[in-house]
Amino acid sequence: MPRQQELMDKAEDMVDQILRSSKHFLPHVARSCLIGTFLEDGIRMWNQWSEQRDYMNSTWNCGGFLASMFVLFNLVGQLGGCVMVLSRQRVPTACAILFGIITLQTIAYSILWDLKFLLRNLALAGGVLLLLAESKAEGRSLFAGLPSLGEDNPKQYMQLSGRILLVLMFLTLLRFDLNLFQIIENLVGTGLILLVAVGYKTKLSAMVLVVWLTALNLYFNAWWNIPDYRPMRDFLKYDFFQTLSVVGGLLLVVAYGPGGVSMDEHKKKW
Repeated sequence: MPRQQELMDKAEDMVDQILRSSKHFLPHVARSCLIGTFLEDGIRMWNQWSEQRDYMNSTWNCGGFLASMFVLFNLVGQLGGCVMVLSRQRVPTACAILFGIITLQTIAYSILWDLKFLLRNLALAGGVLLLLAESKAEGRSLFAGLPSLGEDNPKQYMQLSGRILLVLMFLTLLRFDLNLFQIIENLVGTGLILLVAVGYKTKLSAMVLVVWLTALNLYFNAWWNIPDYRPMRDFLKYDFFQTLSVVGGLLLVVAYGPGGVSMDEHKKKW
């Protein structure tokens, strides 16, 4: 037990060293990763305008005009939201737009009835929620000398909700094969996502998940190896950038911590 604690302390020290050396650019990397799926999908709407419009029209029988408005809203909303996030301008507005697009696509593409894609969309919403919490913190820093009057509470609960939603991505990666390696992988993965959800040793757990999820993403979603004419390329590309966005959300957790509603925060009061 003392040996395990010593290894854990060393791992946390290593993460702290990484954070100190990357504190000036890690949040920018996190935001860039987080908007990845929105940027890719916005460009997809531009490149596949006719296909997307015809798909919506045939699925919902809504007519060419409404189908075109759907594609236009997705294109402009996602690309505009990405620009606002990266430029740090009107980030709450950008987050509201991105939330709206996640909700609209969940309904329009019947994701409500597909558990795997529903969990992934909820994880994506968790990343956007963490981004919104970060923007609220930046907004308050302009008035650092004024009393808080408890306004941290909304931010803290947004961070908690964002963390819980974010780790839903990992539930889609669990496979119930009866072999020792898969059982160990499932147990370790489940343990890590629970640690992030409750906010215990959060930065270390989130960093391990970042490395793990990035490795799985590069291995299973290598869309660049698929020829352009094969439909699988688009599916893998969508999965790749959606997973990249969840990695961005986890990097926000690494960069800013779990927030006030977490075991790590409560440990400071013990």
